[in-house]
Amino acid sequence: MPFSHPFYKDRIAAHIRSVLRPDDRVLDVGVGCGTYAQLLPEVAMDGVEIYEPYVERFDLQSKYKQLFITDIRDFDISPYTYLILGDVFEHLNLKDARDLLNRIGSKRAMIAVPYLYEQGMWEGNVHETHYQPDLTPEIVASRYPELNLIVGDAIYGYYTNYPA
Repeated sequence: MPFSHPFYKDRIAAHIRSVLRPDDRVLDVGVGCGTYAQLLPEVAMDGVEIYEPYVERFDLQSKYKQLFITDIRDFDISPYTYLILGDVFEHLNLKDARDLLNRIGSKRAMIAVPYLYEQGMWEGNVHETHYQPDLTPEIVASRYPELNLIVGDAIYGYYTNYPA
């Protein structure tokens, strides 16, 4: 779905504000309806969205400095220093998620994932399919040991690849 769980959004927005540096270039990956642009209107961020129909439906051009309609697996993230990946990892298979995390490397990232959430195509969008529907806090820790849980519950977790 182009919407993410509303849990802890204000807390995550405050966290991101507290760690952003004045010279950071922020990229919101898998923008969906533009949740993080709405949560952080003072942050001039670029966005990547794979599903073009969302651009008009959610007026995404007005929410992002630059909006790229492409697959993050093919996108050059090198200019960016902070990445927001809200509800992205579950849409990638393990290899692609690991490859993306390796490409992120020492850049800072916030990664949010739903736990135990089966989902197929949604409203005709095959990109909404979950290829890691089995995620739990324990599985995230096993598959992505470099991630640190900031906040979460039995349904959803927010992680960073830096000490929070």
